[in-house]
Amino acid sequence: MAGEQRELTLRFLAEPTDVNYGGKVHGGVVMKWIDQAGYAAAVGWSGRYSVTVAVGGIRFVSPIRISDLVTVRTKLVHTGTTSMHFAVDVMARDPGVNQDESGRPRLCTHCVIVFVALDGVEGQPTPVPSWVPASDDDKRLAEYALKVMELSKGIEQTVERYRGAAHED
Repeated sequence: MAGEQRELTLRFLAEPTDVNYGGKVHGGVVMKWIDQAGYAAAVGWSGRYSVTVAVGGIRFVSPIRISDLVTVRTKLVHTGTTSMHFAVDVMARDPGVNQDESGRPRLCTHCVIVFVALDGVEGQPTPVPSWVPASDDDKRLAEYALKVMELSKGIEQTVERYRGAAHED
């Protein structure tokens, strides 16, 4: 039911086709996993087909190695009228090591991803169930999501200014 699934976790195994020559997972593969988890979370919250509109603040903190078990966790941290912002953590660990023997998952990537719900596959934006932060932690996450997206907009505006200047020359 729409408006009930606030968190979602997907797991992947880093396969040989996911890695570069150094044995580390390509950033593009990680971004694909983030987008897939975000899509599932957005549809789970809105009950509607949803599309990615932005990814902000993506940080590649630690590499993911071949054969790592990868966990992508999404958590709804803000809703607009038609949009949903999710904080995403990508964690990885060697599945062959016991978790008590330093086989704890390590943070590899973090970002905020924003989806908009549509009234059909080629449709128009449609309202989503609203979410209001209740705990202090949720309020901090909601504020964080908005700040990340504000920074991303600032970067877009700067890029546009330089593009415009380059086309004038």
